[in-house]
Amino acid sequence: MSIFGPDIIGPDWFRLNVAVVILPKLIAAAGVTIYVALFAFAGALVIGIPVLSARRSSIRLIAQPAILLSDFIRSTPLLLQIYFYFFVLPQVGVMLPAIATGILALSIHYGCYVSEAYRSGLEALPHGQRDAVAALGFSRVDTYRYIIVPQLIPFLIPALGNLLVSIFKETPLLASIAVTDIMFVAMQHGADHFQYIEPITLCGLIFLAISLATSFVIRVLENAASQAWLGRRTIHG
Repeated sequence: MSIFGPDIIGPDWFRLNVAVVILPKLIAAAGVTIYVALFAFAGALVIGIPVLSARRSSIRLIAQPAILLSDFIRSTPLLLQIYFYFFVLPQVGVMLPAIATGILALSIHYGCYVSEAYRSGLEALPHGQRDAVAALGFSRVDTYRYIIVPQLIPFLIPALGNLLVSIFKETPLLASIAVTDIMFVAMQHGADHFQYIEPITLCGLIFLAISLATSFVIRVLENAASQAWLGRRTIHG
């Protein structure tokens, strides 16, 4: 007998009694994972804008460092960046909670990828469109608000949706700095009770469920945005 009841309930390699005990803890920890991923995604959406603006700047002293820094962040391991923010920043007086550090690292890392998605979307638009809009007297803000952004949304949703799924899949790295997400709880249970099969298997299934649900929502939004854009073109066409 163990603290989980009979030693084996279910197949020899997967004990259902252990799974029943650990599952509620993993589901609760999934809330932390979702919280971190959504805030990191929101941060990446915001960070992507100044990164894109800097990369596209006509001033080389702004554009070149922005390009180099963005490429460096995208080319180095996310775990290395997490460790930098968690271990190095405190040595220069910047103290952040573990969860804030994780959100910051994910936001900056994926903000560089978001800027690439923004850039690709802008380059997909007709180049002469802005000149035509400017000739009509639209301000730069109105041009983006009424012309550019509505066209970008259908193009951006698939790319940004894939990045959101990637952020979800990267959150287990934050267990290395003691963020109590799904992976942290699973590994802690395994270390405490020498039972890894059940928590890690359930952890994988929960991530699968999150990814499938996220992908479904993205497809719904993509279809809705495409239909709205087609309707808009039909009305104005």
